[in-house]
Amino acid sequence: MNPVIDYHALAPEIVLSVTIILCLLVDLFIPDRPRLVPQLASLGVLAAIIPVLTLAVSGTDVSMFGGAFVVDNYALAFDGLFLVVAYITLLVSFDEIADGDYYGGEYYVLLLTSVLGMVMMASSRDLVSIFIALETISIPTFVLAGWRKHDTKSNEAAIKYFLIGVLSSAVMLYGMSLIFGFANGTKLSVISEYSAGSPPALFAVAIFLTIVGFAFKVSAVPFHFWAPDTYEGAPLPVTAFLSVASKAAGFVALLTIIRFGFFNSSDSWQPLIWVLAAASMTFGNLAALRQTNIVRMLAYSSIAQGGFILVPLAVAGDVSGPSAWEAVLVYLMIYAAMNLGAFAVVMAVSRRTHSTEISSFAGLGRVDSVNAVMLSLFMFSLAGIPPLAGWFAKFVIFRAVFDAGTTAAVVLGVIAALNAVVAFFYYSNVVRRMWFDEAPEVVSSPRPASVALTLAIGITVVVVVVVGVYPEVFARLGQLAFASG
Repeated sequence: MNPVIDYHALAPEIVLSVTIILCLLVDLFIPDRPRLVPQLASLGVLAAIIPVLTLAVSGTDVSMFGGAFVVDNYALAFDGLFLVVAYITLLVSFDEIADGDYYGGEYYVLLLTSVLGMVMMASSRDLVSIFIALETISIPTFVLAGWRKHDTKSNEAAIKYFLIGVLSSAVMLYGMSLIFGFANGTKLSVISEYSAGSPPALFAVAIFLTIVGFAFKVSAVPFHFWAPDTYEGAPLPVTAFLSVASKAAGFVALLTIIRFGFFNSSDSWQPLIWVLAAASMTFGNLAALRQTNIVRMLAYSSIAQGGFILVPLAVAGDVSGPSAWEAVLVYLMIYAAMNLGAFAVVMAVSRRTHSTEISSFAGLGRVDSVNAVMLSLFMFSLAGIPPLAGWFAKFVIFRAVFDAGTTAAVVLGVIAALNAVVAFFYYSNVVRRMWFDEAPEVVSSPRPASVALTLAIGITVVVVVVVGVYPEVFARLGQLAFASG
């Protein structure tokens, strides 16, 4: 039988694919207009959001290719997240890439290709499509991480990222092959039925290997060691993209494969997720305390934040309702706004100081009070201080812990609470330096922040403030995404 294809359901992927091709052609045939490619890329991402909205309004779930590709509220919620994050990343990239020693056109093609993989990932319900989507996400980011081609630190970071990425893919693919052998199918629905029975002990090993592969992707401890060097060596827009969009895609893959495939074998995956969550939160926060570079601090902070996102997943098997799944989506959306905003301000300030050392932010409140206020808001939100959006992100994970009510869940909740206190110290240290220390002399000439970068900061700070005051905005999205299934 010929497959039935719903082009409306595939519209976001189609629009992104057409945009990628157009960017390639424009860069090839109109090289004297370098700003045309990022403008076209931005319009393409905005155009891809339109079918996401129309599909959400229609309220009809679409299943294609025998259930391997599903477009429902769950997929659309993550599609929207990825596309909005992509648009903000394009905004912060506009002048940063144009001012550097980079090939501009290829940058936007690679970025959009990675976003295409993310949009595919949200709808994938099959091990093969999940793996292909994950590699479509990862391979362009290997190149983007080493985009500063004359910087040895950037080259080293890209090689580390590539080698660890290849290793994680191999481990994950080996685990998936074992699962296919046991379940005699690659669709998550088939795997779910098989896991509901009495699978052998080796099936738990297959689940372990598969989740370990995803743990590399989300930089969970102890599979995190590529992240700090890669984040510091990559251009700042790429670092922001890796810390938010790429990490979110890894979490979506992990959430999908657990929710639709492994859920019935909670004894196999739940203890592993518990250990990853506790280790990531604790190590990430303790390492961040010692950092003197704000990019490395945010890298370890990203590892710790990943641990917080893993908390509701670690207790999902003990929660009767969808609160654990909702917590993952809500936390990812809020984290995206907070972290992208923080990196956008760091980019704006570094254009003045030409440094990302935390000491270079000293006295920023006297020199550039607007950016100091913005960065203070993002730091306090990352720390979970009300009334900023970060408090609601912490609230939803603790709600999931209380809904679980088991001893393991309570212990993990206590670890999360202690780590939230530790995180406050290094976030507040940046704020203290900005408002209470003397500003260093700036020797080199500053580069003013562009309109696009200012717009990115404005969008993210609005989200952080509005959601903090009225969290029902994101809470409702979480409820809609997990209303069925």
